Amino acid sequence: MKKMYIYEPAMCCSTGLCGVSVNPELLRISTVFNHLVQNGIEVTRYNLSSSPRAFMNNRAVHQIVKSKGVKALPITIVDDQIVKMEAYPTNEEIARFLEVTEDYLCMEVNDVAACDCKDGRCCK
Repeated sequence: MKKMYIYEPAMCCSTGLCGVSVNPELLRISTVFNHLVQNGIEVTRYNLSSSPRAFMNNRAVHQIVKSKGVKALPITIVDDQIVKMEAYPTNEEIARFLEVTEDYLCMEVNDVAACDCKDGRCCK
């Protein structure tokens, strides 16, 4: 089974889901990752402020942040290969990168928090 890691910019907490206004993209990623974990898929998010050692320990991520700065974040890695930078992967990309069906990304039909589609439908 493939493993996915996302190296994220500094946030106030590990998920970025705190404060008055929640970023819908962070809510989507958190929800999708929770569902993936519940389905036995190994996924991990590293926040620059709470997990700086993870950034230092990954040579590729460290070099990118050193040369491009934090604007390169988030960086998505699957099985030690960088697959996306500067934006979170879409649900379709996550499913493709992990070689799973999109059913793994949400728990039920119309799981709105996990959706990244315009019409609000998800998990066909």
